[in-house]
Amino acid sequence: MAEIALRAQPETGRAATRVPTGVVVLVLAVLTVLLCLTSLAVGSRNLTLEELASVFVPGERTMASIIVWQLRMPRTVLAVMVGAALAVAGVVMQGLTRNPLAEPGILGVNAGASLSVVLSMSLLGLTDVGDFLWFAFAGAALAAFLVHLMSVRSADAGPARLVLAGVALGASLRSITGTVTMYDSVTFDSYRFWVLGSLADRDAALLVWVAPFLVVGLVMALASGLTLNALALGEEQAKALGVSPRRARALALTSITLLCGASTAAVGPISFVGLVVPHVLRLALGADQRKLLAVSVVAGPVLLLAADILGRVILDSGEMEAGVVTAFIGGPVLLLMVIQRMGVRGR
Repeated sequence: MAEIALRAQPETGRAATRVPTGVVVLVLAVLTVLLCLTSLAVGSRNLTLEELASVFVPGERTMASIIVWQLRMPRTVLAVMVGAALAVAGVVMQGLTRNPLAEPGILGVNAGASLSVVLSMSLLGLTDVGDFLWFAFAGAALAAFLVHLMSVRSADAGPARLVLAGVALGASLRSITGTVTMYDSVTFDSYRFWVLGSLADRDAALLVWVAPFLVVGLVMALASGLTLNALALGEEQAKALGVSPRRARALALTSITLLCGASTAAVGPISFVGLVVPHVLRLALGADQRKLLAVSVVAGPVLLLAADILGRVILDSGEMEAGVVTAFIGGPVLLLMVIQRMGVRGR
């Protein structure tokens, strides 16, 4: 099993110039710390360095300390947690499907959560994020379970069948969501803010709820690194190495469900983090899933924190949702990835 990491997913058509893993981790860790401090200081009321430093010193409660501890600290910590979760889930999904253009939304998690949120708004009149959290998570988990069930109900339970099942179910769920919001304007008004993906107005209670799911999901994802390397060699090779493809897929899919389900329930659907981060890391580090999974834990927060901060300052009044900013960043990157793959195949 020691050679799995070295032989998985050989590179074609590209020089094998890699950046040392330690250098990448150090740079990303420094960026994460700097972005966290920036996130605490930047907003509708910017804080000076002196004000920001004073909030960490025990003493009387000031306006700066209230802003940081009650508003910006939960938002910043949630951005770190969700960014890590989405990036790790993206690595697992791309390794599972053996497709660098795959992203966690293929499982139908976002579509399932969206439909569940819309139904809870329409039927129960829920409008606050804290009220429909459990509905969003349950919808995401149920959608992922159905995709897994459809993909394994045949002897040919490979990556292609998983993708087809996810795309088909996601399209069906989105059509129902669109129908409900089309005929219920009140639900649509509430839903359109959640579906953009935002970190605003999230409190510490939300962190306490979402943390256990994300921690368990991260542990399971990191544990799947070696088996994903084996699956990259092909199912027959994986079996010869003692890896059960069905169990490996089940572990990977469960981790994706926990990570994406909890993240989507907490902040809404945020796209492209799980697509862009794994792809960029693969260019820098190679195809070893264990390295990619570990480094994505610190790479994901960099993108989501940067998007959240940019969303706060890009408009003269108000702020742009983090999900919209990541889409602006991820769209061009996705286009470049497609063009690059077309160029490699055309050689």
